[in-house]
Order: sequence, then structure tokens, then C-alpha cells
Amino acid sequence: MATSQQLDAVIQMIKDLVSKKADTVAEMRANSAEAWAGLRVADDIACTPIDADGMSAEWIVPPGAVPERVLLYLHGGGYVVCSVSTHRNLISRIARAAGVRALGVDYRLAPEHPFPAAVEDATAVYRWLVSQGTAPGHIAIAGDSAGGGLTLATLVALRDAGDPLPAAAVCLSPWVDLEGTGASFSGKAVADPFVCKEMIEFFAQQYLGGRDPRTPLAAPLYADLHGLPPLLIQVGTAEILLDDATRAADRAKAAGVEVSLEVWDDMIHVWQLFAPLLPEGQQAIERIGAFVRQHMR
Repeated sequence: MATSQQLDAVIQMIKDLVSKKADTVAEMRANSAEAWAGLRVADDIACTPIDADGMSAEWIVPPGAVPERVLLYLHGGGYVVCSVSTHRNLISRIARAAGVRALGVDYRLAPEHPFPAAVEDATAVYRWLVSQGTAPGHIAIAGDSAGGGLTLATLVALRDAGDPLPAAAVCLSPWVDLEGTGASFSGKAVADPFVCKEMIEFFAQQYLGGRDPRTPLAAPLYADLHGLPPLLIQVGTAEILLDDATRAADRAKAAGVEVSLEVWDDMIHVWQLFAPLLPEGQQAIERIGAFVRQHMR
């Protein structure tokens, strides 16, 4: 368990990031890149940028990874900020825990590329993986925050197009309701140091580009989730997106999907990012690894 001192240090780190002046999207991206630059990848991880059928992506491979098994990772950042670079440490840790190769995707970001660009890119990279000989049953898709919502949207888009689906999927603190209608949106506002109403509204506006905020592939809370592979959803109790995660889990279960929902006491938005500083971050990652291994057997 984290000491209060460890958790306080992480919360202060987040508050420092959130408080940084950013009048433009470019400044927001620069601030995010700077904030996560200290979370370095272990020396034994092999990182190789690639072109995946026109998409910018990166292989992140721990020693001993089973070559045939792939984690397709979709980073968070409100569809506006962050990249594989900001999430490389997290992706590498999940890949190590799962014993697989990871492919991080730098999908196109809003506002330059609003919805459905991110969904198009994620589905394109998945299809590229399959075309390269990776069996769908040896692929898991994972993502955090916006990337968690994008994970669900990608599964729905693939299912509707008749593509074979991956073995499993993992959503970390998923953002699935672009309007912020959950009770935790206000109920957890004081507890959450990371995400706030203004941030959600800004990111949603940039991503939607004038589209209906309940468009199912943009806000998968409103998607038909039947037929999806097993899901692991992790969320903390100190998040305004707590109800996004629990409602997504409920909707998936109601559609007949096998869902493992883990609600972690006192944890903040995407606490897994802070695994180098926070014991619960690595503990959650180990559980993700076990889930992926189980469903790729």
C-alpha cells in the first residue's frame, strides 16, 4: 500500500501539471510531454518506431515477450494531448507484466483531426496487425482515459464491420460520457486532483467538432456493447470519471459481456501511470498482466 506521503507526492505532481499556464493546445501538449518525461523506460525495453500502414506507432518490447502476442495500446489525453512518448513507461510495464509485445499508437489528435479520426486510426492499426499475421486471439486492446473510451469504440467499430475481435480488452479510468452526466462528476470533484469539469468540456468540444456528444463511437456509454470480448475495467474512488467506468461496466454486463470491474480505494485518475512512485500503480499493472495472460492462452 502507498504511504500517504507517496500518494501526496503524486497528487502534488499532478497539481503542478494542471496549474501550468496553457493558452493553446500546443502549450498543453508541451506541458504534458514535460510532466511525463521523468517516467523513463527501463534499459531492457526495446522501443522501435514503425509505420503501421501509414499510422505512426511504436513497438515496445520487454525481454522474454511472446512474439506472437500483442497488446495494442491507445494512450489517454482527452483525444487532444499526450502520445506514445508520454505513456511509454506505462505501456512497457503492462507489456512486461503480460509477457507480450506492445504496439503503442500515435493516433491523430483533435482539434486538427476530430472524431472519428482516432477510431479510424485505431481500427486501421488493428487490421494492419492482423494482416501481418497476428491472430486476433493473440491481441488485446488497452487504453487509459480517452484511450479507454477509444478502446471500447474500436471494439464496437470492428464488430460492426465484421472483423474478428481480439481476445480481450482493458480500460483504465475510461472516459465514455463526453457530457459528464455521472453523479461522480460533481460528487468526486473535490477529491480528483487531475480531471475537472472545465477540462472535460474543453476536450469534448475539441474532439466532437460539432458532432452529437452522444454519438456512440465518440461516447461509447451509448454504444451497443453486445458481442465484445472480455473486459477488465480499473478505476479509482478519487475520480470524477468513476461513474463512467461503473456505468460502462454495467452496460457491458447487461449486453452479455464478461466484465471484471476493479474499483481501487483512494486511487486517482490513471494511477497506473505513476507505478514508479506508487505501489498500487504496479499492483494494478500486475493484475492487468494476469488478465491478458489468462485470455491469450
